[in-house]
Amino acid sequence: MTNTQHNQIVGFIWSIADDVLRDVYTRGKYRDIILPFTVLRRLDALLEPTKDKVLEMHGKLDKMKIDNQSPQLKKIAGYVFYNTSPYTFKKLLNEPGNIRQNLENYLDGFSSNVQDIISKFKLRNQLDTMEEGNITFPLIEKFCSSQINLSPDPVKNKDGEIIHEGLSNLGMGYVFEELIRKFNEENNEEAGEHFTPREIIKLMTHLIFEPIKKKIKDGTYLIYDPACGSGGMLTEAENFAKEINPKATFHLYGQEVNPETFAICKADMLIKDEDPDKIAFGSTLSNDGFPNLQFDFMLTNPPYGKSWKIDQEAILDKKGKEILDHRFRIGTPRVNDGQLLFMLNMVSKMKKDSELGSRIASVHNGSALFTGDAGQGESEIRKYLLENDLIEAILALPNDLFYNTGIPTYIFVLNNRKEKARQGKLQLINVTSETFYAKLRRPLGKKRVEFSAEHVKEITRIFLDFKESECSKILDNIDFGYNHIIVHRPARDEKGNVITDKKGQPKSDPALRDIENIPLKDDVQEFFKQEVLPFATDAWYDEKETKIGYEINFAKYFYKHIPPRPLTEIANDILAIEQETDGLLKEIIEG
Repeated sequence: MTNTQHNQIVGFIWSIADDVLRDVYTRGKYRDIILPFTVLRRLDALLEPTKDKVLEMHGKLDKMKIDNQSPQLKKIAGYVFYNTSPYTFKKLLNEPGNIRQNLENYLDGFSSNVQDIISKFKLRNQLDTMEEGNITFPLIEKFCSSQINLSPDPVKNKDGEIIHEGLSNLGMGYVFEELIRKFNEENNEEAGEHFTPREIIKLMTHLIFEPIKKKIKDGTYLIYDPACGSGGMLTEAENFAKEINPKATFHLYGQEVNPETFAICKADMLIKDEDPDKIAFGSTLSNDGFPNLQFDFMLTNPPYGKSWKIDQEAILDKKGKEILDHRFRIGTPRVNDGQLLFMLNMVSKMKKDSELGSRIASVHNGSALFTGDAGQGESEIRKYLLENDLIEAILALPNDLFYNTGIPTYIFVLNNRKEKARQGKLQLINVTSETFYAKLRRPLGKKRVEFSAEHVKEITRIFLDFKESECSKILDNIDFGYNHIIVHRPARDEKGNVITDKKGQPKSDPALRDIENIPLKDDVQEFFKQEVLPFATDAWYDEKETKIGYEINFAKYFYKHIPPRPLTEIANDILAIEQETDGLLKEIIEG
């Protein structure tokens, strides 16, 4: 598909909204009509050549009283979906007076996988509004216009000349994605929830595919996104992977909790001739859509700073202590932020017996790096990931890169088949400086900066080089761990005497207790001897209370000290200002 063809189709469909919907719907609601009707018209065009044969077989099977007709009808239709209604989009226009009734009949004729999409779009809820506004007929008429072709077959004139090229599944996918992007730009509040900027997805695909691109053979690989939104990451990952090896087969799996976004994603899969049943609906945390599958590649931008309380009953027992779901056996974060649960879900689905293992790219905010003290859920999760040598790299991204947040964000790259040089190591990459991004001329929501293709290429190079530099630090996993000890001091009575228990041991004064986090590489006893006892000779700690924690402090490793300006320089500036002020005062007085 040429850019001209692509732009023509997108532009025409986009114009339908203003031409037909503007007096009935607000701009924020255009997507509720345009997206599902775009999907329906594409499916209609795909099914049109085999429509009569499907209806004929449907009639025969009805006479034979066969209930499960789906396998045979799919086979005749040539797709994983079908429609048993006598109507097509064009035939709906033959009876303008009955178009509402016939449209419902048409919708009812689709196979169950399309019914699921129609239901999640809540399209039937729109039919009354469309009828009241008298827009049903002109809407369908626009989608049947001879100005565009949503069919895979070319449109020819009487002389056999091609007027409109056929639209491939991939081309239709691009059209649909562009419409989604434009609607997201129209409503920036929603954009960040379900739409990750394309350049970030491109960077993530580079990070998980580039290191092993020579090892991707002509086999079958599974790609997974546990918070797939409208499916952009899955699509981009598949496109990139196919460029690496066109002969390899990639199956896309995803799960989404938002009904409309799920419908968009599932529709996109249908449009691209992917199996829509591989997109699961519901909460990944409480209702795993693929409990028995492991995946080769996983990418996601899960919700962060979002409560998982609604999922708690499926994860923890009634007392909130025992973990019921094996995916989260390592630990659970605080209930107001479930982002690391998505991480654990993906880790549980890593392939352990394959040559390549599994590679993961996941976006998180800063709390995933440092929230939680030793022994708490977040720290325990970091501990597991680092002690099992699963984190390959973490990239600090610029602020203002996403549509709905300007806060610091990070890409975690996980791999359970690290190359020898990376084993036991974690690469921190800081791409927050202006060297690595460009400013947008016009902000899109809270998005004010973007990565160019060259930026993505350069960041990927830094990752692949695996060398120390101003923006790349390579550390041992153990560097991020610490021993958490409680420093006790004795309670004393009014006379200053130490209060003891029945065994004659000094009682700890809660008011004097202190905490020390000692790097794992340091000897605890030696640290206590050198750093605590000289200042508190009566202090002690209990080894049984010691806990191991992990945190990843980016600022610690990339902090640059800026020395204060010399006093003479500051003084000269002050004197210069004073002289200017004196001159102005003199002018005012003498003037």
